[in-house]
Amino acid sequence: MTQNQHYDFIVVGSGIAGLTFVRDALPHGSVLVLTKKDKAESNSNYAQGGIAGVMSADDNVELHAQDTFRAGAGLCKADAVSVLVHEGPERIRDLIEAGARFSVKADAEGHSSLALGREGGHSKNRIVHAVDRTGWECERTLLGDVKDRPNLHLLEHLFVIDLAVAHGPDGPRCVGVWALGAPDAEPKLFTARAVLLATGGSGRVYMHTTNPAIATGDGVAMAWRAGATIANMEFVQFHPTTLYHPHGESFLISEAVRGEGGILRNRDGEAFMSRYHAMADLAPRDVVARAIHAERLLHGEPCVFLDVTHLDAGHLRRRFPTIEGRCSELGIDITGYLIPVVPAANSACGGLYAAGEVACTGVHGANRLASNSLLEAMVFGHRAADDVAAAPELPVDVALVASLAPPSFAVCGGERPAGRPHAVDAFRRHMAAVMGDYAGIVRNDADLSSALEQMRRFEVDAETLCVLHKPDPDLLELRNVATVGRLIIESAAARLESRGLHYNTDHPEPLEEWRQDTVLRRDGAPAAASMP
Repeated sequence: MTQNQHYDFIVVGSGIAGLTFVRDALPHGSVLVLTKKDKAESNSNYAQGGIAGVMSADDNVELHAQDTFRAGAGLCKADAVSVLVHEGPERIRDLIEAGARFSVKADAEGHSSLALGREGGHSKNRIVHAVDRTGWECERTLLGDVKDRPNLHLLEHLFVIDLAVAHGPDGPRCVGVWALGAPDAEPKLFTARAVLLATGGSGRVYMHTTNPAIATGDGVAMAWRAGATIANMEFVQFHPTTLYHPHGESFLISEAVRGEGGILRNRDGEAFMSRYHAMADLAPRDVVARAIHAERLLHGEPCVFLDVTHLDAGHLRRRFPTIEGRCSELGIDITGYLIPVVPAANSACGGLYAAGEVACTGVHGANRLASNSLLEAMVFGHRAADDVAAAPELPVDVALVASLAPPSFAVCGGERPAGRPHAVDAFRRHMAAVMGDYAGIVRNDADLSSALEQMRRFEVDAETLCVLHKPDPDLLELRNVATVGRLIIESAAARLESRGLHYNTDHPEPLEEWRQDTVLRRDGAPAAASMP
């Protein structure tokens, strides 16, 4: 087995949360970044809308906090929200100083300022954006800011299998990770004084998602296996408007399109959102997603439509070049025709150090406010770096580390066949169908019970496939998807009310006694931690 390699800090994932940590931790030691794909491939890279932050004189952090609390449906943690809204503007300025090219506008005197957009749930225009590819611009800026640093080591195409946990006299401690390079290879041990999970989301648990193929919930699954407490997994945000097209994968139509004046219409041409919420098309995402779901069922249609034909065509092309181009490739001229849209799994609100979507910081509560996700990644990635820099360095027990063994199935010995079993694709499709049908936008007790039984079988079967075949990233992803799907369903089944992104028709009202986190622990049944 390859001798372990030691670093001060290990970061699993290369999205905005991970790269923010990297930038701010590099002055304090060596940093190893492990990513299972290319360094720029992440959920962050696909974020279109922008970053929410108080960057204008007519806005203030109290309003941003109020909007966040309102969207979070009573579950946001006040201290976390305060950190987010107060420190967010400084993190945005950090990116600007590093060269981020955010969209600007000029006033009558020719003075330029940030062109601030507005999205659902916001009371002010506060969305900093780079046309409609903000995540890509942030990722580009951060990668450029850390490249060529002598104490940065970035390894692509390494799949982190599990956390390496040493059990010493002071209890269990994460001392590194086990990672797999090429399929059928031996796992490698990388150790560090601190490990940051920045693995992004788990949208690929569902059939329809805006997430890239890498979003398989790896961080949550490996943290669960290591004994971490997991919270609020039932709150899965479905982005209300993703392109519906038989010949194209789900493609996010940014909420900023509605912020610019886009109107949702049903098949009869009715602008229906005013029937569901006072903010109409700019209502919070959970409301809009459920409204679209209800309209589809009411009319027996697979989608609804986003209408921007009344807006200036030139402005649309300048403001949303990526969206306009992608729709055009599929034969949809957004300036003259309605855009067919459906909700799709977008982000998780729940979930060692962790930052970004894999973390449960408490800022999102039961429903994330639009464009708070990139802000959260930057703010808490920075905070994690500050914390590890200030923390006393704990010595790594060499003998204890030497005694660590990788997961038994990940060792290549034996007569197991190599290669990817054909069952993987069928497993993934079946699991995604169960999640969408029984644990999607609208749920009920019977469906959740059935889904939980099926997902537990999937989890056992996925583990069995890993044991019967030599190590392979596709099998490891299958294992993680099954675990995360089961955790989502367990959490949803435990919450006997409807709140934010979790809507159960058997318990349709929010209840004060359920204004608490849903907490899962390896050592027992779900437990609840009261909110402050």
